[in-house]
Amino acid sequence: MIEIGKWNKLLMIKKLDFGIYLDGEELGEILLPKENLVKNFQIDELLNVFIYYDSEDRIIATRKKPYAEVGEFAYLKVKEVTSIGAFLDWGLQKDLFVPFIEQNIAMEDSHSYLVYVYFDQYSRRIVASARISKFISRDEAEYNEGDKVRFIVFKETDIGYKILVDNKYLGMIFKNEIFEPITLGQKMIGFVKKIREDNKIDISLKNIGIAKIDDTSKEIIDLLEKNNGVLPVSDKSSPELISKYFKMSKKTFKKSIGFLYKNHLIALEPHQIKLIK
Repeated sequence: MIEIGKWNKLLMIKKLDFGIYLDGEELGEILLPKENLVKNFQIDELLNVFIYYDSEDRIIATRKKPYAEVGEFAYLKVKEVTSIGAFLDWGLQKDLFVPFIEQNIAMEDSHSYLVYVYFDQYSRRIVASARISKFISRDEAEYNEGDKVRFIVFKETDIGYKILVDNKYLGMIFKNEIFEPITLGQKMIGFVKKIREDNKIDISLKNIGIAKIDDTSKEIIDLLEKNNGVLPVSDKSSPELISKYFKMSKKTFKKSIGFLYKNHLIALEPHQIKLIK
């Protein structure tokens, strides 16, 4: 089944001067305009294309990558505000529409906002909403302290920055824990500090596991640093080899590297461990 507002693999069935036609199954033939072609495609070749509506509300294909597809959040800039809503730049020829009813506050020209992209079944259009609380996951956030996450910064407050964590949950970074420049719309990596009762997540930019490192784990880190970040020892190594390098039991070694791995300080490989910079 073809998914509008997403990437689909479709079969090329016809070639014309102005483009090629793809088999859109239940939607009929779908045009991929000539300006999207960077090579000579052949009949019956399978193409990965993004399906959306053009300015005349016809289903069309493109090879260009939008800033977000249906079911995703993105921090997008307003190109135009009209009497019916705002239009955002989402990387395609036709701009992304945000109805007034889907705006928390009236959007302004050249300002950027975090929005959720979805297919509106009533209007049969791809639209966006700035009322992101409607689309945040209601599932309990199952993270452990120190887990690594990706997030987008989308709003500054008096105490910090509101963020979207892993395209699913709302979170916060507090200003008294920020020691580097941050801009709205920036995509970053952080570490789970706390999950609050309302399912919102406090994030630290610093790996909080480092602060809890014990002496044994520190010995492993120190030796890795002295050996260009790599040692030919793993959790599968013999007790004799582990003792040769670290002067500790295999049980103690496995516990320590487990801690370091969980806190994203080392990488575990079949026959060696590596320091993560």
